[in-house]
Amino acid sequence: MPSFPKRLRLLSLVAVLLIVGFLTTSIASYLVSRDAVRGGIVGTALPLTGDSIYSEIQKDILRPVFISSQMAHDTFVRDWLLNGEKDPEQLTRYLNEVKTKNGTFTSFLVSEKTRYYYHNSGMLRAIEPNDARDAWYFRVREMNKAFETNVDPDWANRAKVTIFINYQIFDYQNRFIGTTGVGLTLDTMSQLLKTYETRFQRNIYFVNESGQVVLTGNSAQGRNSILLHDGIRDVAAKILNHQSKPTQLSYPLNGQVMQVNSRFIPELGWYLIVEQNETADLRPVQRMFQLNLLISALITLLVLCIAIYSINRNQRRLEALANTDSLTRLLNRQAFEVVLNQKMTELARRPCSLAGILIDIDYFKVINDEFGHLTGDAVLRKVADILRHTVRTGDTLARWGGEEFIILLDDCPRAMALELAEHLRLAVANYDFALPRATSVTMSLGVVELQADETEDEFFQRADYLLYAAKTAGRNCVMADG
Repeated sequence: MPSFPKRLRLLSLVAVLLIVGFLTTSIASYLVSRDAVRGGIVGTALPLTGDSIYSEIQKDILRPVFISSQMAHDTFVRDWLLNGEKDPEQLTRYLNEVKTKNGTFTSFLVSEKTRYYYHNSGMLRAIEPNDARDAWYFRVREMNKAFETNVDPDWANRAKVTIFINYQIFDYQNRFIGTTGVGLTLDTMSQLLKTYETRFQRNIYFVNESGQVVLTGNSAQGRNSILLHDGIRDVAAKILNHQSKPTQLSYPLNGQVMQVNSRFIPELGWYLIVEQNETADLRPVQRMFQLNLLISALITLLVLCIAIYSINRNQRRLEALANTDSLTRLLNRQAFEVVLNQKMTELARRPCSLAGILIDIDYFKVINDEFGHLTGDAVLRKVADILRHTVRTGDTLARWGGEEFIILLDDCPRAMALELAEHLRLAVANYDFALPRATSVTMSLGVVELQADETEDEFFQRADYLLYAAKTAGRNCVMADG
């Protein structure tokens, strides 16, 4: 069966080409899509989100800084302090107006001269150096910058955790005369970040200059410091760089890649961190890649099935053309010789009787000459049909060449072969071929039984000799050896 390995090699080549082609296009498509998603995150989505959030912060978070700055530079405030704080009610109205007009949680002022803590609800108490609650004031008093943002309990409002913007007040000779500012509740700011996270679908939170997480929505809950948290601690030092220009970084976390956009906000003294899970955003691309692979596998399988079917069908057709006589649709001589060779090999292992009948149509040349080759071909086809329907199932019938046919009778002794040959002769002789002038068609047959140690050539020579004897004896007869 030398053709099967060739077919197998061809199919293997087709399969490899299909698989390589589909894999190449699928992987290339995935890589392009992945790089496009990553480029969109790094080059567009995160920077734009950071800018948008920064703009929102300027409106929602930095606005209190500007309010505090205006309060610290307000001539009314400075004049009121410099004039001896004579009318506390006047300052209370001012602080309440600031709170009400700007929607802050609280507004306050502390005088350096009297150490009184003025609140939008009135004067509360005096600041004490030894009171832990007042440590913020003495820190602000000594700092080198104009303001700070810190998170402390607001003791004027039942210790509500509040984000305070503490701003230094200086007189007209640049001498420190007090501190003023406003406060926003931490819950309010946290809710604001939650709104940002929902709107932008990113993790958003703030850390101070030491890396402590000071304000978060939902994403960074449970984080104390980026210097201690898995993944981001590897890039924490690069985040805490005091650069107001956005910094783009990435870090691995639990088998996923997190993209980070951070910037320092000097007005707050905090870092704004925006994170996006690149791996999560790539999942649709990965699912599409897997779907492409599945579709490619199914197409490959379908193409292979079609190829196998087509190749086998064409192979059978070619084998049939190679082994079949085109006119009579019987085996040709080459195919018959292959069958005989196989029978001879089987007989060497399991001896049994084997007979052959060599047949020749009598005066066939006369039929061709008188009635034409088309009529002669029709006679050949009809004789082949009669033989095909008369021989036993399992017998091998072939066109030997020209008007000659041969039959190989497996497990058939000479007497049985002779009887079958006579039956074939009569079937053809009694058939009406509808030829002009009532011309009859007859056959001469030579019957031979394979002898021990006889070769194929010797077997054919004896059959041919007996056929010649039948011709010599007057045709339309059967001659057998022995």
